[in-house]
Amino acid sequence: MNKHAKVWSTRDTRANGNNSGASHNDSEGHTNPLTFCLSLGFFAGLIWGTLRGFAYWLKFTKLTPGVLADPFFQMSFLKTGWGYAVGIGVFIVFSIIAALLYFALFGRIRGPHMGVVYGFLWWVGIFGLLGPSLGFTEKLTMIGWNTLLTELCIFLLWGLFIGYTIAFEFTDEASREPFAFKMPKPS
Repeated sequence: MNKHAKVWSTRDTRANGNNSGASHNDSEGHTNPLTFCLSLGFFAGLIWGTLRGFAYWLKFTKLTPGVLADPFFQMSFLKTGWGYAVGIGVFIVFSIIAALLYFALFGRIRGPHMGVVYGFLWWVGIFGLLGPSLGFTEKLTMIGWNTLLTELCIFLLWGLFIGYTIAFEFTDEASREPFAFKMPKPS
């Protein structure tokens, strides 16, 4: 028995011959896609939502970090410290949903390319289609170059983070790394 308690893991370590009907080819266990996507979406939203907050604070973008929460909250609230926190929280929920959707649609695609495309598609959807039609962003021609490019770069990196992390975990992407290392077997 392991002397360290395992509090939480994205690995499914059920033994072969379990009663759930799932068969495992190896004794290492497989990554549970649901918990992996939940944790990936949480950290993607936290990291890139915080970066969006810094970009707004440094005046690279004129869209508040809570731009996705704009239909539900007043803009005066979203410009406060608690509004920043709500905006990052909404971006975390959005990222969790996006990570689950990415896994369902593109989970077996290798490499970082689809993640960049995925981030671009979300940027087009939010800033080109959904945002102007619902009124929480201006039209692309009116929003300004600094805001457009800042948000585009953040969404491309956000999509790359989600896409490549899923590709690395669920394909043999690790074997293509120049200095691949062996993960220790869970006990």
